Amino acid sequence: MENKVAVLAIIVEDMNSVEELNAVLHDYSSYIIGRMGIPYRCRGINVISVAFDAPHDIISAVAGKIGRLKGVCAKTAYAGMPEAE
Repeated sequence: MENKVAVLAIIVEDMNSVEELNAVLHDYSSYIIGRMGIPYRCRGINVISVAFDAPHDIISAVAGKIGRLKGVCAKTAYAGMPEAE
C-alpha cells in the first residue's frame, strides 16, 4: 500500500488523557515525521499537530484511537488527495 503524507490535528481538553495519547503516538512513532505541541494555558487546552508518512489505514487507525480518548478531538488532512469534481 502506498504511503500518504498527512497532518493530524489534535485538541486536548482533558489532561487526564495525555498519557494515553502519548502511548498511542509512541506505538506509531516509526511513521511520525514530526510533532509540535502548543499549550494554550489561557484556555486550558493543548493544540498538537503530528505529521505522518504512512499507509492510509495506519493514519486512520491512529486518528481513530486518539479521537476516542476522553476530551480529545482529532482531525486529519492528507497531502495529494484528488480534488472533488
